[in-house]
This record gives sequence, C-alpha cells and structure tokens, in this order.
Amino acid sequence: MLKIFLVVVVALTALIVIVVVAGWCLPKSHVVSRSITLRQRPGTVFELISNFPASPSWRSDVKRVEMLPAENGRIRFCEAGNNGTITYEVVESQPAQRLVTQIADKSLPFGGTWIFELQPTADGCRLTITENGEVYNPVFRFVSRFVLGQTRTIDNYLSDLAHKFGETQPIS
Repeated sequence: MLKIFLVVVVALTALIVIVVVAGWCLPKSHVVSRSITLRQRPGTVFELISNFPASPSWRSDVKRVEMLPAENGRIRFCEAGNNGTITYEVVESQPAQRLVTQIADKSLPFGGTWIFELQPTADGCRLTITENGEVYNPVFRFVSRFVLGQTRTIDNYLSDLAHKFGETQPIS
C-alpha cells in the first residue's frame, strides 16, 4: 500500500514539474486570430460589439457588465462572467471599421488586447479578432496553450455573435 502511495506521489510530482518546466519554455506572448463572415453591415456589427452594457444579453460567458469612469479619456468597463471579473479599456475606436480593447487590470495572470477589424463584403462583413496576449504564470501558460486552447475565448465570442444574428457561419 505504501509503495503504491509513493508511486502516485512521485508520478504527480513529476507531472507538476513537467507542466511548470514546459510552461517556462513557452513564450509569454502569443498572437492568435479568428474570423467570421456575417450577413450584417459593418456598422450593425460594430454597434453591437461596442455596446458593452448589452453584452450579457447575447454573450454566453458574460453575466454582467459595469461601466466605469473614463480614465485618460478611455472608455472603461468591467465584465463579470466565466473568466472571472476583468476590467477593460477601449484603446481605439473607429466606427464600423476597428475596435481595440485591452485588459486594464494588471493584477491578473494574463493580459493583452483584442483587435476587432471589420471588412465589408458583398453580403455583409467579415469580422476578424486578433488577440495579442500575454500569460505571465507558467502553469497557466501551459494550460492555456495545451488544455484550453488560445482561441477558445475568441471562438466562443464569434459563435455567440453569429447566434445573436441568427447565423451559422463557420469560424476560421
């Protein structure tokens, strides 16, 4: 019985060491991009994605949004949902074309920006979201890369957006 216990402890310790070492070997920064083509005008899509208080009505991972006082002239808001409570700020806003948000909370184990780019198409628009992310904790870096997947949050966002517009366009 003691032998089995020791084997389990050694195996778990080895697994933890492997995860930490692998996490340290991964780059802290990453860039991932995903797109969807919608049968909506760029202005219609921009209006929805930039209306942060409305997010809980169509995003499955957001429970509430609280608008915060602007700081340095930037719109700020706090989202509470499946990913915890995260404060964001709008870095850039070009209606119907481009929106850039960034995580404003420096105490989190991750950070970065999302760049939303809208391009008109014959039937609507193509929305591309690019995440310029950083994961500071090596264990979380390993988990986000190999367990959760670095595009999971973007994929959920785009899936929810397509559902809101009654569309089933593939995400690429």
